[in-house]
Amino acid sequence: MSHGPDALSFYSSSYSSSANAAFGVGVGNAYDGPATADLDTYPTGWIAALTAAGYDGEKSLLEELGVNFNHIKVKTLTVLNPMGRIDNHIMDDTDLFGPLLFCVLFGFVLLISGKVHFGYVYGCALLGCITLHTILSLMSTTSTNFSRTASVLGYCLLPIVAASCIGAVISMDGMLGYTTTGLAVFWSTFSASAIFVAVLQMTDMRLLIAYPIALFYSIFALLTLFAERVDTRS
Repeated sequence: MSHGPDALSFYSSSYSSSANAAFGVGVGNAYDGPATADLDTYPTGWIAALTAAGYDGEKSLLEELGVNFNHIKVKTLTVLNPMGRIDNHIMDDTDLFGPLLFCVLFGFVLLISGKVHFGYVYGCALLGCITLHTILSLMSTTSTNFSRTASVLGYCLLPIVAASCIGAVISMDGMLGYTTTGLAVFWSTFSASAIFVAVLQMTDMRLLIAYPIALFYSIFALLTLFAERVDTRS
């Protein structure tokens, strides 16, 4: 009996290449399926990451963070047109991106005017929102949460921001400044009270609502008029 190399015999496999392909054991084309081809059709880049463009049923990053530019536009136009019809569901969206944007813009405009008062802006806004939310909760039979109250008050700060932009160009310590700031306070108060009355169904108590709101916006008006300027030359 020979045990040399010539006597060795190997068992030939009966598996065919078609069987290997059925189990996905291809050579050189393991990732050439249609799923890989579909990935090339999706957009890439920062814009695609923020908007989720091309991905069906996928929320964008901005929507996950609660930023909806369409809602911001609607609420801003509502404040700029206080005589128009107000949607009763305008407070359903707890959007705080717009109010934060307006607060930062207000502080930045004051900074351009030589008034560094970011802490006063944020502190007065937070304390005022808490106070007004408490007052509205006691007066209204319709419940609302704090974030919705802060959202309305923040959006209605826009006329005060516009007055501060004028103060960055001209001096507000005069009749023109007093008149402009007074109109801005009236505009903000009128818009905020109209929204609260429409949403919380407090038609007979608008003057009672408008009084504390006017005091709230008067604080920001005083920052625009009489806040001490910081001398940046030293």
